[in-house]
Amino acid sequence: MVNQYFVDAGHLSGEALIKKRRLEREPASRTNHMEYQPGMEQITSDVRFKVTEQIKNYDAAVYTAKEVKNALEHETCSIEDLKALLSPAAESYLEQMAKRAQAETGKHFGNTVYLFTPLYIANYCENYCVYCGFNRYNHIRRMQLSSEQIEHEMKVIADSGMEEILILTGESRAKSDVHYIGEACKLARRYFRMVGLEVYPMNTEEYRYLHACGADYVTVFQETYDTDIYETLHLAGHKRVWPYRMEAQERALMAGMRGVAFAALLGLADFRKDALATALHAYYLQKKYPHAEISLSCPRLRPIVNNDKLRAMDVHERQLCQIICAYRIFLPFAGITVSSRESADFRDGIVKIAATKVSAGVSTGIGDHENKYNGKENETSAGDEQFAINDERSLHRMYQDILDEGLQPVLNDYLYV
Repeated sequence: MVNQYFVDAGHLSGEALIKKRRLEREPASRTNHMEYQPGMEQITSDVRFKVTEQIKNYDAAVYTAKEVKNALEHETCSIEDLKALLSPAAESYLEQMAKRAQAETGKHFGNTVYLFTPLYIANYCENYCVYCGFNRYNHIRRMQLSSEQIEHEMKVIADSGMEEILILTGESRAKSDVHYIGEACKLARRYFRMVGLEVYPMNTEEYRYLHACGADYVTVFQETYDTDIYETLHLAGHKRVWPYRMEAQERALMAGMRGVAFAALLGLADFRKDALATALHAYYLQKKYPHAEISLSCPRLRPIVNNDKLRAMDVHERQLCQIICAYRIFLPFAGITVSSRESADFRDGIVKIAATKVSAGVSTGIGDHENKYNGKENETSAGDEQFAINDERSLHRMYQDILDEGLQPVLNDYLYV
């Protein structure tokens, strides 16, 4: 299963190819993915054990149409109801799920849709994740923005009218250390009212520092909650440590972050189990930290540089819609983000049903927002993108399209006093 994701050997140096093949072919050469590495904080929490226990015993095939109908009739969606709504049996009830999800969305969010844009400030990475365009063995143009370049990119984005930004880096502490990310947060606070982070997992005190620098929330993709498959996909680097990654959101909340976001990369493993685990991860942390703002994303695999064969395995748009509706019914107060990985038509449809947040004016490359916003071709000085996007609409186009759907686009609803 895994080999289809490997980057073509022709793009690697001889030395890198030797290391890569050893990691792939010799499991004994890889570190234990369940053991913390030096410097990784270990917290006392039962959340990951609760999640893993639920997915271990989940067999989606056993749920029946009757259980799906019962789940839709219940006023409050239980964990068992969620399992039924994520099962194959629920696919025949997608219209009813959509109606229930739409009602819940309208009740808690009205007709609003929130807008944001990501800003990648570096694409250096120390991990070997076989499906990612940034992985350390992929021969791409690497780039790290200077403070001046970061501020310039932020000004370009802010001038478009955007008020929320998500700062991203490759997972390299050497190239993108905590201080570097903190300085980016300080710059972002000058231009934006909401600042999010999607960077490598950190310890509590590091998150506390970034919160003091201006970060409001933290997003971490667990990628897959299946620990065995996770081991075969993350062959080297700090990201290889599954439990440290899964506890990142809780450390962020312990550090004072206002909100956290969760996601599995659908298509890496059994998408029904990963969707269940994502929802339960958010659910258990919400119960433990009731003040926290919780949101979920639902990304699918996309093609990457040097590898155009990536496709989500058996996760079609209809099944993605099922997952998003199940999320909304189970977690009616949670935000749900649908990224530019998905088509414009799908995003325009799903925001009328269950999603509450979409990205606009997106570039997953490094340092090319000005080129993109001015309609220029990507310059060779820019760093390569992490993955190919599917919806390239600008903020102004997205804003108008949302209005045309009878919805209200929102750039920010949070004020500091």
